[in-house]
Amino acid sequence: MSLKHFDLNTPKNPLTLNSMSQPNTIAGWIDWTEQQFSDAELFYGHGTSDSVSETVYLLAYALKTDFDLSGFEGDTLLSDEQNQNIYSLLQLRIDKKIPAAYLVNEAWFCGLPFYVDEKVLVPRSPIAELIESEFQPWIKRSNIHSILEIGTGSGCIALSCAYYLQDVQVDAVDIDNHAIEIALKNREKLKLEERVNIIKSDVFAQLADKKYDIIVSNPPYVSAEEYNNLPDEYKHEPEIGLKSGDDGLDCVRIILNEAADHLDDDGVLIVEVGNSQTILEKTFPDVPFMWLDFEYGGSGVFLLDKNQLVNYFK
Repeated sequence: MSLKHFDLNTPKNPLTLNSMSQPNTIAGWIDWTEQQFSDAELFYGHGTSDSVSETVYLLAYALKTDFDLSGFEGDTLLSDEQNQNIYSLLQLRIDKKIPAAYLVNEAWFCGLPFYVDEKVLVPRSPIAELIESEFQPWIKRSNIHSILEIGTGSGCIALSCAYYLQDVQVDAVDIDNHAIEIALKNREKLKLEERVNIIKSDVFAQLADKKYDIIVSNPPYVSAEEYNNLPDEYKHEPEIGLKSGDDGLDCVRIILNEAADHLDDDGVLIVEVGNSQTILEKTFPDVPFMWLDFEYGGSGVFLLDKNQLVNYFK
């Protein structure tokens, strides 16, 4: 765990660790944090969905243990040092509304750990479910030999594809130098250098005539109006990874217009557009977007095959 990027000076209301009224057990911290997080009106959408799961996530890092909190029973008395570590971490979450993943420099995606900081988005796409199922039944498994991810950020989608589809070559592109650095760091961490190419490119610009069986993307898709109304937690993420023009579709339009040139004949395009699903359908009312369902939650992900892309965007 690393907190070096944040100010760890004593919070405004320092915890009196010897006070009987203050938490000094796991159960006590969970109860305390639930109320504190509620009072602070925190938003959960960066890997956890509620105050308890977010608290456990942060407690695990503060105590340097796993997410089951192994070695710590609910009523086990914690040391002053452990309590202070917990408090410092939780207070940063409350005071500055920093997503938990940035506080610990790690996020989990497809069951894999990824280094993250405020230079890249926190991994959280429902596309993870597609990767874990090897994109079945949307494309024959025997037809998957190459994958392109557009807007890789931390590299989580591209690297997870390579991890789960172990005979597949993956290219990952991003326009941002900081994102490239982090994706390379995660590639090395997962030992996937031989099968994942990290390329600096503005969408397809540096790919020449390369073709793929799957093009997958979680591109910027937030409109200007929606961005201005996002919870504070999102303002810690890089704006370049969220905003995409007035209607949120600038990057998606490029992908739709050029993807067919980079797909093999049986290839498919899979793109997450989140809340921009409605505006996308209104903008392209004749396009037969297939909106995918997810067992574990999530929406706003469409699939088009090459023939459809040729028919509607060429």
